[in-house]
Amino acid sequence: MTTKRTALLALLSVLLGLFTAAPSPAVAEPVRVAEFLADCPFSHRLPDDPIVFPGLPGASHMHSFFGSRVTNAHTTLADLQLGGTNCNPVVDKSSYWVPTLYRDGTPVEPAIVTFYYLGEGVRDDVIARIQPLPLGLRIVAGNALATGPDNTTISRWSCLHAGHVGASKDFVTCPSGTMLESYLDFPQCWNGRDLDSADHKSHMAYPVAGQCPSTHPVPVPKLRQVIRYPVSGDPSHFRLASGGGFTMHGDFFNAWPVAEMERRVRDCIRPIIKCGADGRPS
Repeated sequence: MTTKRTALLALLSVLLGLFTAAPSPAVAEPVRVAEFLADCPFSHRLPDDPIVFPGLPGASHMHSFFGSRVTNAHTTLADLQLGGTNCNPVVDKSSYWVPTLYRDGTPVEPAIVTFYYLGEGVRDDVIARIQPLPLGLRIVAGNALATGPDNTTISRWSCLHAGHVGASKDFVTCPSGTMLESYLDFPQCWNGRDLDSADHKSHMAYPVAGQCPSTHPVPVPKLRQVIRYPVSGDPSHFRLASGGGFTMHGDFFNAWPVAEMERRVRDCIRPIIKCGADGRPS
């Protein structure tokens, strides 16, 4: 009797196992940050600016170029689309450039350059309406002619891995073993018409109180430029080709393929999901 009972219990145990669903493996939730990015290291250096001084080689202060390998004073959108790039992802054919940093008169090129495309800066309901950056859009952010720090937060200097050193509009003293870093935020509200303007800024605007102004009603991803330079120490040794650290500025010439930009806005920005360089949730 005991043997039969044991066998019966064993059979019941097997049957229960067959009908008991195994627990589903945990699925990581996407990080709730509206973001995709491009890593674009230093490409070349020229005293050219195809946005501010198109067709005039040598007319600008020295610039360090990232992304497109072909950018010069004569560059057009077609040149960018047909030319090579060092960006990851390689589909980003855009050109990005900043005034060259000098240390005691010697050019210093960045060790790490990342361009983040973000939804932050506007309300969630505005993020849900963000439109792709239009092909061929040209933007200049920052003020190359600044004579001193201003009261905005669009441009700032800090130290990588040294958070105790506060951010500043001008160069900061970074401890040995850290890197000087620059953050620059581009405007994220477009007038919906122009790919450029006479001052290369008026067709764009920064949001006010979490939304785009009526003059620039189209929200687009915010471009954040993050550049890490392999220098530290006394900032009196540093200068930009345009002047003091407070003259940091950036130029952006958009050559993302339309479909790739649209996909990233649809899959990463509007649903507020953090994506990597491939435009997939990271």
